[in-house]
Amino acid sequence: MSAKSLKRKSQTNWEKVDNLSDKEIDTSDIGQLDEKFFKDTEISLRPPKKSLTLRLDADVLEWFRKKGEGYQTRINAILRTYMKAHSK
Repeated sequence: MSAKSLKRKSQTNWEKVDNLSDKEIDTSDIGQLDEKFFKDTEISLRPPKKSLTLRLDADVLEWFRKKGEGYQTRINAILRTYMKAHSK
């Protein structure tokens, strides 16, 4: 989570959430965490990111920026997908 996203004011009514009883909280969409869940679960940690200077065409960078926050993460995801597709 970025520091910028932590500064935004939450639109959640936390007072209402805090006043909910356990019975009022709908957990029906949460699956059971049984032995099979833990047996089949894999922890996947991404390698740490490195800071670098990358030169991009101005129009490409502007297009990603117009898509909003997280544009660098999206660029990284696209490059990772390309890398995986060409590593086989």
